[in-house]
Amino acid sequence: MRTFRKNVVALYVDRSSQQWVALDPEASSGSWPSAPNPWDQRQPFYPTEETELEPVPGHYKHMLGLPF
Repeated sequence: MRTFRKNVVALYVDRSSQQWVALDPEASSGSWPSAPNPWDQRQPFYPTEETELEPVPGHYKHMLGLPF
């Protein structure tokens, strides 16, 4: 029997750093700039006291070219 797993990722924008942030259920996360091919430029995300995460609608995932 095959088991299928759906990738569930929450997408946010950090207003303080003006970067996109993706968080998944396993608590791994990453951030990337608004630039061409942003997924290739992603970095680990470490929130600071200045972090202001704002949820982004799911349809932006396709527009940003994310692989999930």
